[in-house]
Amino acid sequence: MPPDPEHPRVGDEILLEIGPVAHGGHCVARWAGRVVFVRHALPGEQALVRLTDTRHDGFLRADAIRIDRADEARITPRCFHFGPGGCGGCDFQHATLQRQRELKAAVVAEQLRRLAGMDVPVTVEELPGTGDGFGWRTRVRWGLDAAGRIGPRATRSHDVVAVSSAAPCEIAAPGLSETAAALGVPPEVALERAQGATRGRDRGGVKLPEVNLVATGTAPLVLWKHDDVPTISEHAAGRDFRVRGDGFWQVHPAAADTLAGAVDDAVDGFLAPGGVAWDLYGGVGLFGAVLADRVGPSGTVVTVENDAPATALATENLDGLARIVGVTDRVEQLLEDADGPLGGTVDVIVLDPPRSGAGRVVCAAMTTRAPAAIVYVACDPAALARDTAILAEHGYSLDTLRAFDCFPQTHHVECVARFLPA
Repeated sequence: MPPDPEHPRVGDEILLEIGPVAHGGHCVARWAGRVVFVRHALPGEQALVRLTDTRHDGFLRADAIRIDRADEARITPRCFHFGPGGCGGCDFQHATLQRQRELKAAVVAEQLRRLAGMDVPVTVEELPGTGDGFGWRTRVRWGLDAAGRIGPRATRSHDVVAVSSAAPCEIAAPGLSETAAALGVPPEVALERAQGATRGRDRGGVKLPEVNLVATGTAPLVLWKHDDVPTISEHAAGRDFRVRGDGFWQVHPAAADTLAGAVDDAVDGFLAPGGVAWDLYGGVGLFGAVLADRVGPSGTVVTVENDAPATALATENLDGLARIVGVTDRVEQLLEDADGPLGGTVDVIVLDPPRSGAGRVVCAAMTTRAPAAIVYVACDPAALARDTAILAEHGYSLDTLRAFDCFPQTHHVECVARFLPA
């Protein structure tokens, strides 16, 4: 019996013409007046899809289970866990790396066009050392389920996809999957897991225990929630940075250095020795170091981070490079205080906000300080596009944009955008 367009059900199979790529790792198709978001397909393909989510009135979700007309850039996925019903960590293993970058560029351009009303040419740059696009992820946070399995989550699910030496996570750095498969579970974590399983938490909104694994060049660092967290050393922008083992740092080995270089290029000509710069959402000071090198010992860098241990490490990492003001607080709250550390004049603002973006309050407040340039590091194209529109409303226009493929095989892309007074 063919699917009922009025009452589609999970498991229904439909032959569809696949349309353009969309933000989030899927492509857009249409059926019976509805949008269908299809994973594991490519634009222009014809595919038999199986519905996986029919709960929404305006759209459906589906997996491509058979390709009847393939894109010439389609390849065989390498990972055992990739495909319908499998791991949700990768989106584009079925396409060549060049095609993946084209898809990401199309998404960035589409978001800017739709949300900011701008037509911007976008090229996604390959990172040094990308190779075949596997084995680059140096930090992972994987779940531990009631059966004792460790691994990433399945697509749109809390279910754990177990990794092993025979079936590793292919984007994880060498040794992480093997370490996870052989891990012993500490007693307190085992108790938490057992209590969670009893309450059905592995399938609800509350997470079961997770473990952080970090590739260090020797044996991977293993961190459960109950562990004391050490700091480790990372190298970028010509210097070493101390970072908590479970703290934020770029996961691709070349990403931190590449993004720091892009920020340095963006501030060139706008920040001189003795100047004042802000590093908002500054983490442990990666971009703060770039700014400190520009302003020198006679200049000032204010780094703001909501995480106190990261602020302390940023102050330590930047010691001696410039006058450093490290502040632990929410950026939007500080910008409201005219007498606080963000109340004075500033030459350049660099911000690296969370995936949700900076938002209207932060964008509007930054423009009132009249910096010569705002440099925005974005991990989400939609958030960047929304904030681009807000900045334009307040007199700052997008001047340059670079995009980087920091996460091969996934839909994620990093952008560095510079905004100047209109």
